Amino acid sequence: MASLDDSSPAGDPVASMLNALTLEGSQASTGEDIFTAPSQWQPHGRVFGGQVMAQAALAAMHTIPTKRAIHSLHGYFLRPGDISESITLSADRIHDGRSFSTRRVQAYQHAQPIFSMISSFQDEDPGLDHHAPMPEGIPDPESLPSAQEVLGAINHPLADVWATTRAFDLRHHPSPIYIDGNRERTPHQAVWLKALSPLPDDENLHRAALAYASDFSILEPVMRAHGISWSTPGLKVASLDHAMWWHRFHRVDEWFLYVQESPFARGGRGLALGRIFNQQGELIASVAQEGMVRIPSPS
Repeated sequence: MASLDDSSPAGDPVASMLNALTLEGSQASTGEDIFTAPSQWQPHGRVFGGQVMAQAALAAMHTIPTKRAIHSLHGYFLRPGDISESITLSADRIHDGRSFSTRRVQAYQHAQPIFSMISSFQDEDPGLDHHAPMPEGIPDPESLPSAQEVLGAINHPLADVWATTRAFDLRHHPSPIYIDGNRERTPHQAVWLKALSPLPDDENLHRAALAYASDFSILEPVMRAHGISWSTPGLKVASLDHAMWWHRFHRVDEWFLYVQESPFARGGRGLALGRIFNQQGELIASVAQEGMVRIPSPS
């Protein structure tokens, strides 16, 4: 858990996210497309993984001249990022075919890669169509408390960070594990999410923001299965890799349901899988992530 000296800056969290997702092009002659982007403030001083992943996805999108949409990415988090430094993104135009394009993006700080990603894009194309159904029995988002409501009464700087600096409204079912993880020991959970305010009408921005949000809570089923909360003393959690598949377009300023489970944990690593649905029950994206989850030994 962060120290009691941490404090969050004032400001609009959605504006902060949008600022981080605004990439500047570079005229550097390297054979690849070069972009730069800022980092958002975080209490621990490390770049949020969802941020750099969304930035990498946008860098790849900026090199696609047609209306081809991203349909998958596979990325590795290589080093902790530094929020005090901007991020340089290098996009390699690996392949452009008749229907698909492939891009590789590396994110750098201090001349070292911190994130590496390969992504694929496809033209809209007719074909087979089916999807897994949305689970039944999950309450509507309006009936669940927001993070602000859950954390507002807790007198701790990190609770204030969780409640006020995220660009998304997160509503857990069952109850969140910010403070207490011992009530439901199950490797499953569902989280409703929506951006706190409307985003511009840019479909690529919404796709990138969905990747951004997909990193918020994906490892919580690993923790929930063992009665661990975010306030567990000595807890260390870090994303190792992340895969995502976009199935259909969805605006992230409208509610979406992130259904998550952890089928496996061992050796300080946990695997988590996620399915993202719109309110109409359509599957809009799938996610897989392995992360480091360590707690101190009882000895």
